[in-house]
Order: sequence, then C-alpha cells, then structure tokens
Amino acid sequence: MEALRRAIEAVMPLPGEEWEALAACWQPVSYKRKTVITAAGETERYVYFVLDGVQRAFCIADNQREATLVFSYTGSFSGIIDSFFLQQPSRYYLETLTQSSLLRISFADMQRLMQQYPQILAWVQRSTMLTLAGVMERHIEMLTLNAEQKFRRLLARSPHVLQLIPHKYLASYLGLDPATFSKLLGGIRL
Repeated sequence: MEALRRAIEAVMPLPGEEWEALAACWQPVSYKRKTVITAAGETERYVYFVLDGVQRAFCIADNQREATLVFSYTGSFSGIIDSFFLQQPSRYYLETLTQSSLLRISFADMQRLMQQYPQILAWVQRSTMLTLAGVMERHIEMLTLNAEQKFRRLLARSPHVLQLIPHKYLASYLGLDPATFSKLLGGIRL
C-alpha cells in the first residue's frame, strides 16, 4: 500500500480520511505471463496499480498486425482507462508480458469515492489530465519524429525498458519494424 500511496501523492496528496477510504477499496490480484486481462469488446471494470510485472495495452489492426499503445510496470497505473471511465466496450487489449501482481479498484468503488470525496475526484481529474498530456506528447512524437529520434526519445525517457520489455514490443510501440529497431539498438551509442 505504501507504493500506491507514493504514486497517488506524486500527483496530489490526499487527506487522511480520503486516503483511508481509497486504500480500503484496492484488492490484490495476480496474473500469469501472457494473460489477457481485458479483451477488445469487454468493458473495463477495474483500474490497476502494478506492484510487480509488465503489461501492455495493444490493438489489432485490420491487417491483423498488433500495435502496442502503452506499457505499464511496477509503480504505475494500468487498465483500459477510456473503457473504465466511459463504461463502454474496449477497443484494445490489456495483457501481461510477465507474471504480474497488481492492486485493483472497481468502477463502482471509484464512482462512489469520487461522489463522496471531492479530493478523490480532484485527484482522478488531475491524473487524467496528466495522462492526456502524456498521450498528446506521444502522439506528436509519432507524427513528427523519424525512427532514430523516436528510439532516442524512448531511451531518454525510460532507459530501463530495454531490460524489462521484449524488443519486438518496443518496436511495435515505436511504430518500427523489428529489424529497424535492432539496427538502431546496435548502431546507437547508449
């Protein structure tokens, strides 16, 4: 719970009563490697906090090619957030890449807490805005940077992912062919 509290307070500290009410709603869950937690077409019922492991959200294009959208790993939040808050079927998949231990909170509990505690609602709103800012930054990178620039930006932001995440998924995340990713990995001094 301390890791969860640190992650929440990094966005916005919550007063004691709000923290206690929020903390009481998170339940531990574990998944084996390569488990689909949420499939396209399902409605996301939970938001997760990753205690250990690596997950990815991805979609499958019309040509059956997978496109990795985002990774989550120890100390981060996870889930198909648009499906969760809109309670609409997901267009994406959430799967574990490794054995994963997570905490999760249900939609019903989150809704109740946001209605009961204005500070929790404010925390959710600020977290959502920070997430949206990150998505917009990534969108700009995908549209404006070449392969090497995308690769360098990823390593500047998250150098640890080279050891955590299989390279084929990193290539997919960057919108690169795996061969191009390997060439960049071998040709760029880190």
